[in-house]
Amino acid sequence: MFLKEICTAKGFLFDLNGTMVNDMPYHIEAWHQEIIKLGGHLSLEEMKHQCYGKNDELLERIFPGRFSMEEKVKLGNDKEALYRVEFKPHLKLIDGLASFLAAASERKIQMAIGSAAITENINFVIDNMDIRHYFSAIVSANHVQQSKPHPETFLKCAQQLGLTPKECIVFEDTPKGVECALHAGMSAVVILGEHTQAEFAKFTNVIHFMNTYCE
Repeated sequence: MFLKEICTAKGFLFDLNGTMVNDMPYHIEAWHQEIIKLGGHLSLEEMKHQCYGKNDELLERIFPGRFSMEEKVKLGNDKEALYRVEFKPHLKLIDGLASFLAAASERKIQMAIGSAAITENINFVIDNMDIRHYFSAIVSANHVQQSKPHPETFLKCAQQLGLTPKECIVFEDTPKGVECALHAGMSAVVILGEHTQAEFAKFTNVIHFMNTYCE
């Protein structure tokens, strides 16, 4: 098991979307529907590359100066509600993750979730999948001032676990997430899904690529 190769780490920090559950296509589609309704003209492929950071930041990138913060929060919440409805029938952990978490827990590795998802979405996944007990810290979009690729998310995870950045390994699926780990001084394992291995070529902190946690 790959876990044996990295069990010298004291902490595992997991992104959520695309890293623990294969839900990024649902987020991308939900945002794409919302953006089109608002008069945007992004293709589905272009939308994929905009799906990072907080919801208000995403909207500001696509519609600079158009919406107030209150409006951006409402639009983001509408999108998240659509995502939860559309994804719930398909909700499951990425293959091998349940066993991976159990094995890491047995080895006394501390674990946290560090995600740009809102708290409601994290709760939606971990409570429906009954895995909350594995995580000693959860840092969501609601808990940071600056989202990925700024390192605040993962640095807060490490701080809450009482660990240094060098003691942590990040599990991510996006270039922006790996960049966040790099800025935080952390190594990263990449779960390949919506992005190809070539898209991570410039990052010196990637130590492993895998498609599932069974590898």
